[in-house]
Amino acid sequence: MFKIKNKTQNIGNNLKVKDGLIGKSIEKNSLERRIEKFVRIAEIPKTDLNSLGFIDPNTVSLIPEEVARRFAVVAICQKDSQISVVMSNPFDPIAIDTIKAITRYKLDISYASHNQIVEEIEKVYAQKANIEESMKELVDFEVEEEKEEEDEELLRIQAEDAPAIRFVNLLLLQAVQDRASDIHIEPQEKELKIRLRVDGILREITPPPKRMQSGIISRIKILGNLDIAERRVPQDGRTKIKIMGRQIDIRISTLPIIYGEKVVMRILDKGSVSLNIDDIGFEPQLMQKFKEILTQAHGMILVTGPTGSGKTTTLYSSLNFVNSPDKNIITVEDPVEYRLKGINQIQARPKVGLTFAAGLRSILRQDPDIVMVGEIRDKETAEIAIQAALTGHLVLSTLHTNDAVATIIRLLNMGIDKYLICSSLSLVIAQRLARRTCLHCRDQYTPDIDIQNRLKSLGVDQKEITFYKGKGCDHCAGSGFWGRVAVYEFFLLYKEIKEMIISDASEDEMRQKGQELGMESLLQNGLKKVREGLTTIDEVLRIV
Repeated sequence: MFKIKNKTQNIGNNLKVKDGLIGKSIEKNSLERRIEKFVRIAEIPKTDLNSLGFIDPNTVSLIPEEVARRFAVVAICQKDSQISVVMSNPFDPIAIDTIKAITRYKLDISYASHNQIVEEIEKVYAQKANIEESMKELVDFEVEEEKEEEDEELLRIQAEDAPAIRFVNLLLLQAVQDRASDIHIEPQEKELKIRLRVDGILREITPPPKRMQSGIISRIKILGNLDIAERRVPQDGRTKIKIMGRQIDIRISTLPIIYGEKVVMRILDKGSVSLNIDDIGFEPQLMQKFKEILTQAHGMILVTGPTGSGKTTTLYSSLNFVNSPDKNIITVEDPVEYRLKGINQIQARPKVGLTFAAGLRSILRQDPDIVMVGEIRDKETAEIAIQAALTGHLVLSTLHTNDAVATIIRLLNMGIDKYLICSSLSLVIAQRLARRTCLHCRDQYTPDIDIQNRLKSLGVDQKEITFYKGKGCDHCAGSGFWGRVAVYEFFLLYKEIKEMIISDASEDEMRQKGQELGMESLLQNGLKKVREGLTTIDEVLRIV
């Protein structure tokens, strides 16, 4: 992070006196030239805003528009308790102190020209306002009865109607800007409900008029190359769109319900997902061990957790880390969520016989070094994956279990020999995603009596924890949360654990031994995140 050193502080003072920044005016170009000169002297990094592409409007809006214009500053990236800001005058202490006070973030400062920053401010702040205004213009709660059956030609005309096209475009744009993972369009008796899933939780947004229902749903079905006349059976499709320079994949699913067709669009925005292994959120010593296991020539790594717990992101980040020209990496997935350069990805198609097991068999005839299987669902897939791990391949996959230790019991219950488990399995990671407390409106609070009693029953010393909770603000849309943080359980198969598996030890006994060897449970790791002020105790107890 850029810090103002003594030399830089002196430069700032020189600029103030020499150029008369206080109480005097100077030529703008002259000032910019001098700032550029001092930027080189102080070795402050430069940022070319024109080459950055898309900047998340939510990050930009961390700094109010009037402050951004006053100091010619724009926020471009946010991570944990730090934001990266680009300033036209990185030596202005008043600007720096003001931004710190408003955002409550640490600053990572870089330099860009005044013109570039002004252009970025005009583009992003105006864009957010336009979306909100456009959505309001479409609101009309006048309800008209919808015909039970409409012919294909009428549906196609409604789908090509300008308001329907405009609403769908605005909806997709708002969903991307709000970091939504899913869009739910739900026909009700007298309204069309629209909900976005943000940070794992659904929230309603301003709906369109009920009379636009057929046009909106038909428009989405056309985008997904679905049959707009068929409204009696579920359909699945996908499409690609480009929003503000970003390539967005959208999976579309329709389901007939009593008031029409419910549509869910899954948004796969690679630009908003970091596939850097260091961004997963593991602690340094665990990350070091994880990287060591990933560089082994053989073995198996399993990531467990419910749907939406970040398993796929962890696996993709792992593949990115090991990806190199000298390795043949092949995956079989259902579906392929993100395309990874240099990796051979197979889409499973059970309807034509291309199951995980069949795909895995074929992969092993393709001379792979590293194999990823989307999910181990049955004994056949588990046996092939384990044999692959035993015969010189690194195998990565997922399994649906409650925690890491339960994975061992699940494999045994599938009928996998305990000797094979001990010989092949290297690491099990159980993972959850907790909503991150909004740093803009975070404040201390005391949990209610039910939470206190539950913590007491778990043996948690509450005196050593300072509890934080977001009160709700414009930045987090009143939710008190912004983004998510990983909570995980790292279960390494040490020699002692393998001996316990061979001797038919119980799940509780293995869990206890794992904790003796340094394993943190999901609850313990979650409480650590609570102590750090990253999430709330309610969130941790909700997910573990």
